[in-house]
Amino acid sequence: MTGVTRWTGHEAGLLRKAMRKTGKSFAELVGVNQRQIPRWEGRGETLELSLANQAALDTVLAQADPDAQRRFAALLTERAAVEHDERAEELLRRDPRTSRHSGDGKLMAIVEEGIYLSGPDNRSVWLEPYLIDIYPTTNEDYARFVFATGHRPPLHWPAGRCPVTLANHPVVWVTWLDATAYARWAGKSLPTSHQWEKAARGPRGRIYPWGAEPTAAKANTAEAGIDATTSVSRYQSGVSPYGAFDMCGNVWEWCSTEEELGNGRYELKGSAFTSPIERATPSQRNAANAAMKDNDTGFRCVAQP
Repeated sequence: MTGVTRWTGHEAGLLRKAMRKTGKSFAELVGVNQRQIPRWEGRGETLELSLANQAALDTVLAQADPDAQRRFAALLTERAAVEHDERAEELLRRDPRTSRHSGDGKLMAIVEEGIYLSGPDNRSVWLEPYLIDIYPTTNEDYARFVFATGHRPPLHWPAGRCPVTLANHPVVWVTWLDATAYARWAGKSLPTSHQWEKAARGPRGRIYPWGAEPTAAKANTAEAGIDATTSVSRYQSGVSPYGAFDMCGNVWEWCSTEEELGNGRYELKGSAFTSPIERATPSQRNAANAAMKDNDTGFRCVAQP
């Protein structure tokens, strides 16, 4: 069982329920006054616990019996899945241009045919219509692919299993070859660098998906100070004109476009939690060897409409 990144009253309440403890007995385990427990659970996610209490809960979770740990993991997963599905269904209701792909079930948005302004010089480029994933490929998405194909899991998965606490975070430690294999399994492909950029900037050449200002609160870049991936649906104010999330920050995303030299290096777009927001402009270019993998590199897919 992996640990909890940030304990709030919500996670503490789930752990108590998973361990099937009363407020009094759970308080004794954590080492707090029993009156604290209903206050924690009442405040839920609005209450981030002190570092001492977070450390105590880490210990309680680590020492819990395997059945309680499994129940806790199931409760966390259930909550994450509900939140993700609610957000997805909201997008479907709000925008009839969105649809679920039959291959991997991910929500996709249509990018209409036409010219868009590309690169730092805003050169006009024509593209045919295509669908693009609204969210990057998550650990949960990738787990279904691994289960179906036997493909090797990412190295950050304990014992080769998708961490419950990262289910709705973008998958990382994947090479270009891994990303291509997933896309092929799903009946999709990796986007070209032009497709990725248009989905991020829109047709009129926005500097960032949301406009011209480098607003750090709209993306998981180095300025956020999180120093890790975040849920793919977290930054709702930073979506692109087509409704795509995390086109700036969180993780670099592999594209199908090979560098002009044809040396086995492929373009990456969007920057990551490790990069300053100035590097997150969708017009910028980056590339890496197809075998490269890192803790800040993932992908999303495109498909024919």
